[in-house]
Amino acid sequence: MKSEIAVATVSGKAYYLIVRELKKRSIPFLSLTPNERVPIEVKVVITTEKERPRIRHEKTVTFKDGMKTEAVINRAMQVAQGKELYEKIVIGVDPGKVFGLAVLADGNVVDTGNCFNIEETVDKIKNILENFESDPTTSVSVKIGDGVPEYKDNLLRALDKELPSNVVLKSVREAGTNRYSSETKHRRGLRDIVSAVKIAGRSGHTFTRRKSDEANC
Repeated sequence: MKSEIAVATVSGKAYYLIVRELKKRSIPFLSLTPNERVPIEVKVVITTEKERPRIRHEKTVTFKDGMKTEAVINRAMQVAQGKELYEKIVIGVDPGKVFGLAVLADGNVVDTGNCFNIEETVDKIKNILENFESDPTTSVSVKIGDGVPEYKDNLLRALDKELPSNVVLKSVREAGTNRYSSETKHRRGLRDIVSAVKIAGRSGHTFTRRKSDEANC
């Protein structure tokens, strides 16, 4: 897979933070210095504010002090896909002893992870949504698998309390999402992520938001 993202910086701190997030998401990238020629296949370059004037590429994303690395990588992925904003963000969750999470932006998987209780899952979802650039027209939904009803119901109630009213919550049938390849069937955390990706791609029953009801009163 060709690298469409390049990291061009000689700042040790910036490089470490950016590369750590890229590797966490298994996103291929090239490492360059600011004065190096950018290969033609690269669609976006991540650099620092100080080094930005030295980058000879039309598409750049600037990492500034105090910025969240997750937001910088999200923006770089948007630019690499030729998008100013995503139209549809979906988070799929496979609840259980291990909660698998998958984030799809306009149908592409852009982040995955595992959590180990409802509180951690809620905090992770809140953090994910905070790190996406969006506007009021962006559709945002969280889809929860129904394989373990107790986990699903408790998570829906917690998300209803914590997330903005514009986020749509849905309960999704899990039947068939636990069919794993030989590569994943013995790796619990990866299996939960694969299920979460499948859940995110399914339609489901919309959960009536308490915040929406209160806003209409």
